[in-house]
Amino acid sequence: MDEEDRIEEASSNTSLRRVGTGSSSDRRWVDGSEVGSETLPFPEFKDVADYSFGNLRRRLMKKPKRADSLDVEAMEIAGVHGHDLKDISLLGTIGIAFQTLGVVYGDMGTSPLYVFSDVFSKVPIRSEVDVLGALSLVIYTIAVIPLAKYVFVVLKANDNGEGGTFALYSLICRYAKVNKLPNQQPADEQISSFRLKLPTPELERALGIKEALETKGYLKTLLLLLVLMGTSMIIGDGILTPAMSVMSAMSGLQGEVEGFGTNALVLSSIVILVALFSIQRFGTGKVGFLFAPVLALWFISLGSIGIYNLLKYDITVIRALNPYYIVLFFNKNSKQAWSALGGCVLCITGAEAMFADLGHFSVRSIQMAFTCVVFPCLLLAYMGQAAYLTQHPDASSRIFYDSVPESLFWPVFVIATLAAMIASQAMISATFSCVKQAMALGCFPRLKIIHTSRKRMGQIYIPVINWFLMIMCILVVSIFRSTTHIANAYGIAEVGVMMVSTVLVTLVMLLIWQTNLFLALCFPLVFGSVETIYLLAVLTKILEGGWVPLVFATFFLTIMYIWNYGSVLKYQSEVRERISMDFMRELGSTLGTIRIPGIGLLYNELVQGIPSIFGQFLLTLPAIHSTIVFVCIKYVPVPVVPQEERFLFRRVCPKDYHMFRCIARYGYKDVRKEDSRVFEQLLIESLEKFLRCEALEDALESTLTDFDPDRVSVASDSYTDDLMAPLIRRGKRSEAEAEQELETDVLPSSSVGASMEEDPALEYELAALREATDSGLTYLLAHGDVRAKKNSIFLKKLVINYLYAFLRRNCRAGAANLTVPHMNILQAGMTYMV
Repeated sequence: MDEEDRIEEASSNTSLRRVGTGSSSDRRWVDGSEVGSETLPFPEFKDVADYSFGNLRRRLMKKPKRADSLDVEAMEIAGVHGHDLKDISLLGTIGIAFQTLGVVYGDMGTSPLYVFSDVFSKVPIRSEVDVLGALSLVIYTIAVIPLAKYVFVVLKANDNGEGGTFALYSLICRYAKVNKLPNQQPADEQISSFRLKLPTPELERALGIKEALETKGYLKTLLLLLVLMGTSMIIGDGILTPAMSVMSAMSGLQGEVEGFGTNALVLSSIVILVALFSIQRFGTGKVGFLFAPVLALWFISLGSIGIYNLLKYDITVIRALNPYYIVLFFNKNSKQAWSALGGCVLCITGAEAMFADLGHFSVRSIQMAFTCVVFPCLLLAYMGQAAYLTQHPDASSRIFYDSVPESLFWPVFVIATLAAMIASQAMISATFSCVKQAMALGCFPRLKIIHTSRKRMGQIYIPVINWFLMIMCILVVSIFRSTTHIANAYGIAEVGVMMVSTVLVTLVMLLIWQTNLFLALCFPLVFGSVETIYLLAVLTKILEGGWVPLVFATFFLTIMYIWNYGSVLKYQSEVRERISMDFMRELGSTLGTIRIPGIGLLYNELVQGIPSIFGQFLLTLPAIHSTIVFVCIKYVPVPVVPQEERFLFRRVCPKDYHMFRCIARYGYKDVRKEDSRVFEQLLIESLEKFLRCEALEDALESTLTDFDPDRVSVASDSYTDDLMAPLIRRGKRSEAEAEQELETDVLPSSSVGASMEEDPALEYELAALREATDSGLTYLLAHGDVRAKKNSIFLKKLVINYLYAFLRRNCRAGAANLTVPHMNILQAGMTYMV
């Protein structure tokens, strides 16, 4: 891949990679922390000249209920409260469905390589009841979990088109204030849209659940741990899937090539795994177009071979559609059947990918691909293998390759190997995306992220995670040395992720969808019961290898929770020790030092108030810049924030201080591309627009008061409260009502335009900004550290002083996050006692 196609992202809350243009910069914030009220933004200006006087009059006269600042922000972000997808034609949906085969269904599609070989390693085949019972288990496992649960229910619980455990958590965070992640305050939560609904029993129940989640801290912690556990299980899948898929594909050579024993299988699998992980840094863009055709050919092969075996050996195995054979299977084999149930779980490996990869496709395309291609082909494949086993019961150890016609062995082997590599690639990419989302939400140490494509933002590469996965895969293959032993470990991670999804989707049903209580409880009772049975079955294999995913999950869960815990304490300390406005007023506009021309960009995590680290810069530096901008990178609980709505500006302190706050909002799926020059240019342009719009607002208010003083009264409370009125009304009022209000009492623009041109204060401030820009920009980076107090308990000292400190020392921070010359960077450190 060319170097220009590789874009490095520094995953940090103290840097900005890609900046947007548009009207978002034409937006004013009133700093609630400075004036003693909550922060509320001005509505968006498309153009200064196009601003409507009627709109301003309406805002000044109306006085709706007070709302938090992020409530308004969330309503400004397009598509937050609805999945606004463009209508796609049937042909277009079919095309997208074809692409899902190469990304979503690789893992599930390769399961016929090893399912029956694992099942019948626990239950010897003594009669057709064994074969039909196992086949019936597989059929109904696929029908209940992937088809009924995911295709028809879970896919609808998407977060504006995004799926996965973090997407569900983000969705819940927007409807209830349960977010414990850093850089969040009560004013930064999104509005609960069900408040606007009419009172119903479902609404009352939802409000009760919401209140319980918001008021009980242990429920917030439990919910966060549940999400982190599901994420940890997915990362564990990223280790086991490549090992299992590649080794299963290569095992076909054991019976075909003379002398190809276990050692050769292990070595060849390791070679392929090393090659697979080594090419990750080039990205999948150049070979990704081959994924769908290869997997389509693979599914066609599965279905065709299945039909061939059915017709040739025993078509009567379709009797397994009768679930009574499951009862006969357990009656006959009892304890062995329970152990074999853990092998049946392998037939639904990758089912979670249907939901996790939803952001790249659409619900209809994933549903169409599964119901029309994947489901029937998998059923035919398993039926064909069962038909073969009725005639060749001793072939269960390598049933897949033995059931392939001899003349087609090598073509099928090549396709199977490619399909296994694609399945592994999809799981590796999903792990990268999962880690990136965890970093965005403050639950994972900041790591180096490289974007391997300028066109597709989802194609990322995390070197540390990549090499860690490769080493762990090699260790798993080297230690277990057989697919049967790896399969014992494989099932626990899959079932764990599914159970987490079941709990979160149930919460979505009760809290957000407000589903009928009986229907909402049926979901966890039916699917949760089935998954619990499978979990109990796979837990019996802990001593046989099932401990591996538990160790991986515990390791990553510990890292994520420690990082989140330390980051929350650090942020709370910064909020607690921020500089008071009284102290700033005592310093005066000179800030107690010399103001020299230039712009200082102070990166911090606070969305309100002045960070204490600014005081360190004032004490340390002999002079300070004439213009100070506090830059905060904030993640809001939505997948993507449109570029035109990226930035929000507000003024800090009186005008003669020349201090501002810039808040850059990102969703957890957003790409932050590093380009400091573009950022600097956009920031200056946005700041100029903000100053002009601020002056325009002042002129409009004064002109409106002079024009009709009897009809408009502006009080301090109504001034801040009513700013969100147009945003709440968006989509709630008819166009006729909106137009009628816009046409009411519109003032002439000539008087305001003239006053704008003659505003000496605006011209002075713009001139000062241009002078500061010409003098250059300096990045003021804050390095905050946290230490546990001496009287803290031992566990807290261990977590904060050693474990969290170790993670902070070894993650990316400070100047590493910015591609600016080191001569333009100033750093100051501060230690917080928690």
